[in-house]
Amino acid sequence: MVLVLGACGSGGKARPIAAPAPTTGLAPTTVAPTTTAPPAPVTTTTEPAPLLSTLATAKPAIHSVDIYASPVQPEPARELDNPQPSGAAPGSTFPLRMLVVEDRGDWLKVLLPIRPNGSSGWVQRSAVDLQTNDFRALVELGEHRITVWKGNEVFMEESVGVGASGRTPTTQGLFFTTELYVVTPSQQAAYGPYAFALSGFSEVHYSFGDGGTGVLGLHGTSDTSSLGRDVSNGCIRMSNSGITKLAKAMPLGTPVEVRA
Repeated sequence: MVLVLGACGSGGKARPIAAPAPTTGLAPTTVAPTTTAPPAPVTTTTEPAPLLSTLATAKPAIHSVDIYASPVQPEPARELDNPQPSGAAPGSTFPLRMLVVEDRGDWLKVLLPIRPNGSSGWVQRSAVDLQTNDFRALVELGEHRITVWKGNEVFMEESVGVGASGRTPTTQGLFFTTELYVVTPSQQAAYGPYAFALSGFSEVHYSFGDGGTGVLGLHGTSDTSSLGRDVSNGCIRMSNSGITKLAKAMPLGTPVEVRA
């Protein structure tokens, strides 16, 4: 497999009330009336419900999915092929995957893995299979940091290398993981052992090297000196141990927010 993450590299390929006291005796005893204070309120701490994301994957038997501008439109605005051509490995394909951002029963609003970044539309529920997961990730460009949650717990936090500001910046926005690759040994120096392709694209590179579409990637690197710096052509570099941990646990369809 030839891995060409189009925005990657640095120029190469790329979750009880007490009882009253007893009385005694022979003579009658007058017992003063007692009052009982109301019980103190009980304070409980409830964990917030984990945030779940939903991935819509086109059903295998469907060769194209109609995308509507709204649920009331009689005709689709466009259609997307299923499977989709890979943006990271020319000649390969992947099932059309879309992130659900609104659920209206028979209709789902989804983020689309296409240009321009942030494209969305509506699909019929009957056209897709749905899967939920409780992972989410945040990339903070200024802090050179990625934080990944599983449910309400931090699963991982580490330093990352990001796009060279002013020249090949990492695109900001809400994306999701669409593909996962095992990188061939000859390319592991640049990309590490694993690489996720994201649904977003470089705003600078529309193609790169021997192919690809300028898709953003989240991958490892053997050059640890590049972590914590603005060095890449737009992709997000992690340690090889970090990307390996994610590759073994984080499902496709995980939301990845990239912000300043």
